[in-house]
Amino acid sequence: MKKNIAIIPARGGSKRIPRKNIKIFFDKPIIAYSILAALESGLFDEIMVSTDDDEIAEIAIKYGAKVPFMRSEKNSDDLATTTDVLIEVLDYYESVCNLKFDLACCIYPTSPLVQIKHLKKGHELILEKQFDSVFPIVAFSFPIWRGITIDNQNLVSMEWPEFYNARSQDLKTIYHDAGQWYWFNIDAIRIERKLYMDRSYGIILEDTEVQDIDNLVDFKLAELKYKLLNDSNF
Repeated sequence: MKKNIAIIPARGGSKRIPRKNIKIFFDKPIIAYSILAALESGLFDEIMVSTDDDEIAEIAIKYGAKVPFMRSEKNSDDLATTTDVLIEVLDYYESVCNLKFDLACCIYPTSPLVQIKHLKKGHELILEKQFDSVFPIVAFSFPIWRGITIDNQNLVSMEWPEFYNARSQDLKTIYHDAGQWYWFNIDAIRIERKLYMDRSYGIILEDTEVQDIDNLVDFKLAELKYKLLNDSNF
């Protein structure tokens, strides 16, 4: 049996929404939803939170995750990438705990819309198809080919004027990362140092299943979508 680890990266600093990773989302700190999804999926031998913050660590442990070490100062600033944090965790488990995992899944702490069925599908795909990584994606809600840019005088122009008269249904659908989770091959990420690799697979989600949370309006939208997904009477 392959051994799997879930890594939830949750540093203390958040400029746009203070203490975002533990802000109350309905009845629980928002990070709890990621921890509980990982636990309830039954996919992981280890579920840990990488943090530099004592309060986040305490909450993580309360909801069932482990915090075996505090994140290094180097990987706690604004310049540290998710990949840096993931490799620090994997290195710690191998060098200090003598534990080597076969697959890992990074689950972001502000992902209350994450669904266990999608986590399981991602795990199934990375095992069966030997992808480097698998993660959820969602289509842009408006065709980016009609994107507009502005100059320093606020005059507008189309970025791709060749699509000015094109019908929306004829334009290629473009997707973006849903920002929820990433299953990844550990050997591959050590070589590539990134989560988008040569053999990365996207699971397409509906817009109602995805919400990036960068400000308080996003937070409220996430609450509305959570109700849509979980309340049959909503």
